Amino acid sequence: MDVFADRAEAGELLAERLRDLRDPVVLALPRGGVAVALPVARRLGGVLDVLVTRKIGYPPMPELGVGAIAEGGEPVLDLPLLARLGLQPSSVAGVVEDERRELARRVRVYRGDRPLPELTGREVVVVDDGLATGGTARAALRAVRRAKPAWLTLAVPVGARETVHALREEADDVVVLAMPPDFRAVGQWYVHFDQLSDADVLDLLNQGREGEPSP
Repeated sequence: MDVFADRAEAGELLAERLRDLRDPVVLALPRGGVAVALPVARRLGGVLDVLVTRKIGYPPMPELGVGAIAEGGEPVLDLPLLARLGLQPSSVAGVVEDERRELARRVRVYRGDRPLPELTGREVVVVDDGLATGGTARAALRAVRRAKPAWLTLAVPVGARETVHALREEADDVVVLAMPPDFRAVGQWYVHFDQLSDADVLDLLNQGREGEPSP
């Protein structure tokens, strides 16, 4: 497959595949997912917001994710991986509490005192810039499902084939533009894949709110 020029181009292409949705709530997984979600929300006339997630890392090696948590949801742990590491869920309880606090801090940064948009009975699209292991996406989908949306879609430009198939049980629809057989990392499928800052996320969210009707 050809690589995407950047997240904005990927979002435009993704929006074309989602064009049958009308007035959805578009929830981006920060940080990279927000840049993909902005053109999706604009094209579909939907509400753009973030759904904050945090990876739960293996204590001796935090970069190894053993689960994730999303706002409004409970921790989703990779129990088979924990078992292979000789751990019980209680072994990562301290990490979970640390990530809950960091998640709450990031929610305040991105949304302030605003609540999440109303999701019950709405079409909801969860957007990220790609799927590798899918841990944070799974936690996000389960958190949204608790709110009883009318229809729940996971939409990403690129993902690992096994991860995409595994996540189909978590959403009503999974829309992925590409599942390359040689997938190794999300960033390899973008020409420009700069890391976004919190300030970048806030700027994108402000752009998404331009033109929205006042409450």
